[in-house]
Amino acid sequence: MKKMKKWLLILSMFGLVFLLTGCGTGDVSTASTGLWDRYIVYYFGEAIKFLSFGNYGVGIILFTIIIRIILMPLMHYQTKSMRKTQDLQPKLKELQEKYASKDAETARKLQEEQQRLYSESGVNPLSGCLPLLVQMPIMMAVWQAISRTPELRTGSFLWLELGKIDPYYILPILAAIFTFISTKLTSMGQVEVQGSMKAMNYMMPVMILFMGVNLASGLSLYWVISNGFQVIQTLIINNPFKIRNEREAVEKKKRDLEKALRKANQPKKKR
Repeated sequence: MKKMKKWLLILSMFGLVFLLTGCGTGDVSTASTGLWDRYIVYYFGEAIKFLSFGNYGVGIILFTIIIRIILMPLMHYQTKSMRKTQDLQPKLKELQEKYASKDAETARKLQEEQQRLYSESGVNPLSGCLPLLVQMPIMMAVWQAISRTPELRTGSFLWLELGKIDPYYILPILAAIFTFISTKLTSMGQVEVQGSMKAMNYMMPVMILFMGVNLASGLSLYWVISNGFQVIQTLIINNPFKIRNEREAVEKKKRDLEKALRKANQPKKKR
């Protein structure tokens, strides 16, 4: 049920985003109407132009970094929530073993006990979807700002025309690679990687690559910087290698303690 809710939330989010973005046509300006066009897409474009310092690619890069810095508290919250959820895995397994029967009544009791455990531990199992829920509209607003702001659409950066696809597919490939590294590092920090997380490790890079080769290269530039930033942030704040070493150290201490207790409880041999 929990996995189903996550997938429904993700699918609903994509549907909402495409509904919003599909309604916008034509260039945005001060004459644009509607919340999405006038106050989101238009001001995103203005912010990128303000940060450009003569090159709109630089503006996209600086805008992306600012957005990632603003989102850092949210990402930190996600990290803490995911670690709490992982700490609950042993208790969740005990509940699954206790209510192993497949009948409807037992399934209902299992769900109630799981919800009680989450509530007592202060964990929201859907909180891992929150950053994605926030980032998707931002990503689509950036894409529309590039596509519907004349200066950005006709701007250039390195070999790119920001309003057109990358002719060499370099940025879409880099964006997909950084996305995979980011999701992989996140999953490495978990005690047990669930099936939905494993699927996302591969689905997200494929989706980014597919959209990157079909949409404006300015959006691919946004993805490269955003996901590259995420990789660095993960290694600094939530380093999975450090987390693994800490868990291994805790497990070693636990094994050593159990070994010492067993040795202490063994009957002493008489001389």
